[in-house]
Amino acid sequence: MSPTRSADTSDQRIIDINVSDEMQTSFLEYAYSVIYSRALPDARDGLKPVQRRILYQMAQMGLTPDKGHVKSSRVVGEVMGKLHPHGDAAIYDALVRMAQDFTLRLPLIDGHGNFGSLDAGPAAPRYTEARLAPAALVMTADLDANTVDFVPNYDNRLTQPDVLPAALPNLLVNGASGIAVGMATNMPPHNLGEVVGAARHLINNPDAELDALLQFVPGPDLPGGGKIVGLEGIRQAYETGRGTFRTRATTSIERISPRRWGIVVTELPYLVGPERLIERIKDAVQAKKLQGISSVADLTDLAHGLRIEIGVKSGFNPEAVLAELYRHTPLEDSFGINNVALVNGEPRTLGLRELLKVYVEHRITVVRRRTQHHLGRCEDRLHLVEGLLIAILDIDEVIEVIRSSDDAEAARKRLMIISDLSQKQAEYILELRLRRLTKFSRIELETEKNQLQSDIEKLQAILADDAKLRQVVSEELGQVAEDHGTPRRTVLLESDAAIVSSKHDKPSLKIADDPCWILLSGTGLIARTTDESTPSRSGKRSPHDVVTHALLSTARGEIGAVTNTGRLIKFNAVDIPALPPTQAAPSLAGGVALSDLVAVGQKERIVGIVTLDAEEEPITLGTRNGVVKRVRPDWPARADEWEIISLKDDDEVVGVSHAGDPNELIFITHNAQLLRFPANSVRPQGRSGGGITGIRLQPNDEVISFTVRAPEDCAHVVTIAGSGDSLAGTEPGSAKVTPLDTFPARGRATGGVRAHRFLKGEERLNLAGVTPDYPRAINAQGKAVELPEVDDRRDGSGNPLKTPVLSIG
Repeated sequence: MSPTRSADTSDQRIIDINVSDEMQTSFLEYAYSVIYSRALPDARDGLKPVQRRILYQMAQMGLTPDKGHVKSSRVVGEVMGKLHPHGDAAIYDALVRMAQDFTLRLPLIDGHGNFGSLDAGPAAPRYTEARLAPAALVMTADLDANTVDFVPNYDNRLTQPDVLPAALPNLLVNGASGIAVGMATNMPPHNLGEVVGAARHLINNPDAELDALLQFVPGPDLPGGGKIVGLEGIRQAYETGRGTFRTRATTSIERISPRRWGIVVTELPYLVGPERLIERIKDAVQAKKLQGISSVADLTDLAHGLRIEIGVKSGFNPEAVLAELYRHTPLEDSFGINNVALVNGEPRTLGLRELLKVYVEHRITVVRRRTQHHLGRCEDRLHLVEGLLIAILDIDEVIEVIRSSDDAEAARKRLMIISDLSQKQAEYILELRLRRLTKFSRIELETEKNQLQSDIEKLQAILADDAKLRQVVSEELGQVAEDHGTPRRTVLLESDAAIVSSKHDKPSLKIADDPCWILLSGTGLIARTTDESTPSRSGKRSPHDVVTHALLSTARGEIGAVTNTGRLIKFNAVDIPALPPTQAAPSLAGGVALSDLVAVGQKERIVGIVTLDAEEEPITLGTRNGVVKRVRPDWPARADEWEIISLKDDDEVVGVSHAGDPNELIFITHNAQLLRFPANSVRPQGRSGGGITGIRLQPNDEVISFTVRAPEDCAHVVTIAGSGDSLAGTEPGSAKVTPLDTFPARGRATGGVRAHRFLKGEERLNLAGVTPDYPRAINAQGKAVELPEVDDRRDGSGNPLKTPVLSIG
């Protein structure tokens, strides 16, 4: 490397300098300045110089939590002008970080205004205000008690603390991050109570191993909560100072709309913002890395906190979609621990035990120096009090000496000789007012003397016994944890099987097309279950609600809802919420209202559900005017709804089901007429057909129930009679339960047989139905209504009910 030349302006001489040496020297000086004065925190108080100067200057300005906020620009100006000779932007950035509750576990600045978010920066310092947070008072306490050394500021006009007393372990509690020259630090936040517990254990057991400390500090505690998955990297970092762990959002799979499931995010990984997450999800969807996501909505507000809803498309498995989100988005993020901090001015990589040891030693030094300071002040005060007591014993002579002396110096010397006082005692007496030298003051002085002697003994005992000194440090830490500690927010998980590590064990995104039962209840709730037993034959009971329709379908099959107007509305079985297998005969409390899945008109109601499988038996309908129709399954390919029967103006559908040729069709009318006939007597028609006569009705009579029964079913007929002007479900009436086989079969288009004999005051059947075994009834609230015992009389009368019945199933 060739030398370069530098001009000396004093004598105009040119000095040859080796470029390599100059670069090495300049770079080392620059690196040392960045490492020591900017980027790395001190292991004792966990603060960088700019942070320490901000807290100290705010304490000097009296910006305590009980005072009002002041403009942040004022704080920045005071710090920059007196202590920190750098740009105002760097000072304000450090102040903002100490005020952000999503960055620090225990904020040190109480900010007022827009101090930024995870996705956006703060407002300008002229718009925000700040003061010290309660935790900052703990950091700056006892600065006036000679607890730490003070060093000159940048221009040697003022002094500043070399380190803060730091009565809380700030470095571990709030973490740190910074990039120096050739090194960097990145430390996660921890829970104050846990760190204090470990520190107190180390105080009482200086030789404690890492395993003992891990009983108190199991892992980081992040401000935003979330989950930490896998603790091996944390253990490694606590042992060596370096390691990696994964943070994961807190999520749940919920139904966000009647037809759609979604992934709800309530806590995000550390330093991950909602906008960043949403942007990454959209980018992954556009790049076709993610499938099955229909929408992303940020519903975060101040009242309810963070809430992000990620909609999952129909037919996709939410758990599998969530696993893909963990793989491709910041819903799961990694954090690299690098515990680099300054120890005695040198950067070192520290494990958990070393970090706690440095802090504990710092606190022991601070408390020792504080104790020595208080001891010195108590001894000085005791010395003065003893002098006052001596003067009070001969107050008249003291006054005479002072009055007869030529000047203060002569009075001081005479007092020292006559009363055997020290120079400090004599000077103090001369400066006092006479009113202090009274008999009442003597009592106060005696009390103060006794108190000072007691305090001196306690302070000397602490300084003389290292165990007592450590006990004081431990108790103070315990009080800090009690005053400022909060419960743990982050959940620690050893491992999680939901993590997908390779393409081979990647779960299927789409829901498997497995067989399932589609259940519709009497209160209009619909659900699906994969239980293998037929709901109508399982014998399972539930505390309320009844199943009125049970269809065997598949999870990805198509279902049709038939309305009273003869309209069929198509929807997918996968949109129906799935129930656990243990709820095969459930209350369907986990289902949703069928009216939420399909849109019906104001005067339109759903009378039943069917499957749209082309191989399924024909859909069979019965109408109020006694018309029956079996429909061939030739459904339009692209339509979502269509008519399956042409009705007359005064007619409507009262029942629908699938009916093969071996099945029986059953009509029940208001006049208690029941007709059962084989389904093969009705020829299937196209969608435009109007059907044929199923039952011949008497004048003013109409059908109230249409049911399909399989020949092997042991069915029962439930009939509920009431007055003519009452509606179903509004009066109790009388009920009768009769085996279906009691009623003889008749031919189609006949009048049937009587199914119920009316009592006095009863004019018609208000409700009727044919159910398999275990017939049940519910009221308008979905609660079970007890039905009478089975009556084998075909045309017998019913037994009075105590509660009106809404539905039979």
